[in-house]
Amino acid sequence: MTKLSPLATPSATRAVLEAHGLYTKKALGQNFLVNDVILEKIIAFSQVNERDFVLEVGPGIGTLTIALLKNAGFVVSVERDKDLPAVLDETLGPWADRFALVGKDALDLTATDLAQAAEQAGPPEVLAVHPMPNKFVANLPYAVAATLVLDYFERFESIESATVMVQSEVADRMSAKAGTKNYGAYTVKLSLFAEPAGRFSVSPGNFFPPPRVESSVLRLDRVRPVDDDGAPLDADALRATCTMAEAAFAARRKTIANSCKTYFASKGEQGSSIASALSSIFERAGIDPGRRGETLVRAEFIRLGKALHDASF
Repeated sequence: MTKLSPLATPSATRAVLEAHGLYTKKALGQNFLVNDVILEKIIAFSQVNERDFVLEVGPGIGTLTIALLKNAGFVVSVERDKDLPAVLDETLGPWADRFALVGKDALDLTATDLAQAAEQAGPPEVLAVHPMPNKFVANLPYAVAATLVLDYFERFESIESATVMVQSEVADRMSAKAGTKNYGAYTVKLSLFAEPAGRFSVSPGNFFPPPRVESSVLRLDRVRPVDDDGAPLDADALRATCTMAEAAFAARRKTIANSCKTYFASKGEQGSSIASALSSIFERAGIDPGRRGETLVRAEFIRLGKALHDASF
């Protein structure tokens, strides 16, 4: 049976690394996927097709990248390990006309980087449909996974969905419901840009070397948040909503009134002004200040954000 990616075995992965005199780097969170069945599930889950422009972070030796290139129209990968471009030149050689590599830290990726990569290597027929990445698919370095997913949805509006391998605890935070222990400021902020569309578990034995944590593949589909009148939130209202989420969970065990007061009182003169006006903000939003942040759903945080924004601090 033909493998989706010939690198998806421990022996093949080890052979590529040894051929280039390399080893796995724990500091970079390198755990290479070595199960082709999992790759097939990721591709099916992400619904990648030949019209898609896919963004990948942390391609490693190209195991998932090969699977993506066999299904997508164009892939741009971001890799900060300076030892890996030579490996990728070899393993991804057959798809060089549909692949581009950006050599930098993924947290520093810009829209300009993506545009330049597309201009240099992207096939016109794909870029005519999606001039910027429309799907984000990656086996993410776990230390930065949560930050990266929220950041990319916030900054790269072209991304319609993200199918990412993350630590299971992070997937729990990303998909948590109001009232549960994993629901927090991060969950609320991510929900302003995307919502879970499903997940599946991946055990440590599917990696080389095996990580010490359980993993999950989670797909998140972009949402366009609106207010109670159905009007899309602008950038300022989104920022205000994120601020209110952070404030509401600053002291999780306290009421939102006390948590927000503590949060804003520590933010200088402007924060003190907001703290003194919290009663009117809660009233304008129609939110009981005696509730706790974990009980509020996205729509209620949006109302709080708009109330803060409309107060014009």
